Amino acid sequence: MWRESGRLVDALRRIRGLRPDCRRVVATMTGEIADCFASRQEGVRAIAAAFEAACVGSEAMVYLVDGTLVSPAEAVARFREASASNWHAVATFAAALAAPAGGLLVDVGSTTVDIIGIGNGVAQPVGLDDVGRLASGELVYTGVERTPVAAIVQELPWRGRLHPVARERFADAQDAWLLLGLPLDPASDTADGRPLDAPSAAARLARMLLLDPEDFTADDARTAAEFLALAQTRLVARCMQQVVERAGRPPDVVVLSGHGGPLAMGCLRLLGWNHARVISLEHEAGEAASRVGPAYALARIALGRLPE
Repeated sequence: MWRESGRLVDALRRIRGLRPDCRRVVATMTGEIADCFASRQEGVRAIAAAFEAACVGSEAMVYLVDGTLVSPAEAVARFREASASNWHAVATFAAALAAPAGGLLVDVGSTTVDIIGIGNGVAQPVGLDDVGRLASGELVYTGVERTPVAAIVQELPWRGRLHPVARERFADAQDAWLLLGLPLDPASDTADGRPLDAPSAAARLARMLLLDPEDFTADDARTAAEFLALAQTRLVARCMQQVVERAGRPPDVVVLSGHGGPLAMGCLRLLGWNHARVISLEHEAGEAASRVGPAYALARIALGRLPE
């Protein structure tokens, strides 16, 4: 988005072209705080305009964080409610899936983790915008792909010692998770532009310690990856605990969404929530639906097909 936002209309038209017979197209919004926009309002306006342009001939509707669907024009007028509304859609679906039990939605994506209280069939967030959600622990700005390693740890292990990392984007979280077996898109953007494969990922982690690849074995790379994954798991687990403490009781159910399932399950083990029933959107609806949980959830909401 931040580099090629001018291509958004064409990208949306290609998606729209997959179902040319649709009379109504609904969308949640993300990307409005990309660097190419001077403000959130400008971002919502640009994305809404691109969405409307791509949906000529169909009714275009935008999802707001109060659960309503409105026209692109109204979304622009209510830009704060349209901003980053994607989390609310998947939380609403998760709440219906878990009803009537209370607990959490944990949606682990490439860039962020959403941790939302659910109960009695409805989402129960504290914050309704990114600022409030970040402060409340409901939005954790870390993910299994795009988060730079230096934003997660200050040290990595090498040959039995902890060594400082370079505070530079030489490697990302996806390099560690790939080495730990998480299936990722090999075409993903990487820190150095080289492939997302095991040898390249290991070389990027070596560079975090300013080492040459020949000085960093596959075992060294895996040890560093495990260390980094644990640090990220601890970060997310602390926020999960923060959200649960506000609710005043441990979760009866945890709904998992996104493609970072191993991170989420690591949090559950770390917290000792063995009692909680785990519902995986991947198991319920498939891997593709789980990876695009907000879009899948919104489609079900718009069709009136929430779980009962």
